[in-house]
Amino acid sequence: MRRMWPEEFNSLLDGAEEVTLTSPARTREDGSPSEAIRRQALKVRLTQADFERIWPLAEARYRLQGAHAGKAITLIVNNPHYSPWHPADGGTEESVADSGRSYSTRYVVAHFLLDDVRETVDA
Repeated sequence: MRRMWPEEFNSLLDGAEEVTLTSPARTREDGSPSEAIRRQALKVRLTQADFERIWPLAEARYRLQGAHAGKAITLIVNNPHYSPWHPADGGTEESVADSGRSYSTRYVVAHFLLDDVRETVDA
């Protein structure tokens, strides 16, 4: 099934940083070795409100268009294999509205697994 990333959320990926997630192999509780993790990802700093809007899209794979055409992303939120990259506090920024009233904006740092999904076509 090819799910496309909703166009209304495209701007949330503007300024995303491409990173490599790495984690060494570990020994599980039962003594068996786990595999090392090395995956490409997008690291994004979102407002708390925007993160709450995309939360329902978590753990599903979505194809991208535009600058990231041929790629697919998966929002990491609770997969235990990727626990070091679960959403984290992205800080708070204090601002003053035009009316003079102070307000705070909370941010979340989230990671999206990034996969190549280009398909070849026989000529």
